[in-house]
Amino acid sequence: MTTNFYAPPSAIRASRVVLPEEEARHLRTVLRGGEGDKMTVVDGDGGWYRARIDHVGPDQVVGTITEQRENVGEPTIDVTVCLGILKKRSRFETFVEKAVELGARRIVPLRTRRTERESIRDERLRNVMVAAMKQCRRSYLPALAAPQSIGSLLTEEAEEMRLVCHAGEKSVPVQQAVTDTRPATSALVLVGPEGGFTPSEVEAAVEAAATPVSLGARRLRAETAGLAVLQSVVGAHPGEVEAAPRPHGQNG
Repeated sequence: MTTNFYAPPSAIRASRVVLPEEEARHLRTVLRGGEGDKMTVVDGDGGWYRARIDHVGPDQVVGTITEQRENVGEPTIDVTVCLGILKKRSRFETFVEKAVELGARRIVPLRTRRTERESIRDERLRNVMVAAMKQCRRSYLPALAAPQSIGSLLTEEAEEMRLVCHAGEKSVPVQQAVTDTRPATSALVLVGPEGGFTPSEVEAAVEAAATPVSLGARRLRAETAGLAVLQSVVGAHPGEVEAAPRPHGQNG
């Protein structure tokens, strides 16, 4: 079957995989999977597994792993994308879903001077992320950080590419900024909430080696801007990391 299933690393031992209850129920009742069928499982930690289904029960599916690989569907650059918490939860959820699809490695909700909401729904967002990971055939589930400020993100020096989305006189087109800093193995993308960052927040980012970037003449919603910058960074580093096979039986 073509659907990817999710099982955390704790559900995979040697050559055996046990699907979580919700995943097992979906395989059994929706996809009508049965013993002898093949399934593809990802563990959210870069592990990708092809397995033969050996047992289908009311709330459990057990399979034997026949093939193992690592980092299937992952981009060649690790991108942390940070977006100011949006007033409408649904728009932030859409951003998180699409950021997973585009290849973000880590997602950070930002508390800024102009954010109107302070919290996120962690469990809801994680469910959205798991579904997006399976849908786009990734093997790594991005990390979802606790809400934090720009200052806490930029306290340490780093060699990563840093971009702050801001339409100002010193801003450069995002494509130019990405090209000028290639090649890169990691990147940090900062995008403000509705209304953008304050001048002092932009200044703090620039002082921490972030390049202010613009996205053209059109005014974009915050979540659209975040996805546009993310795609610019990932798209400038085409291809996937090599989906290397794992030695059989050494996955847990």
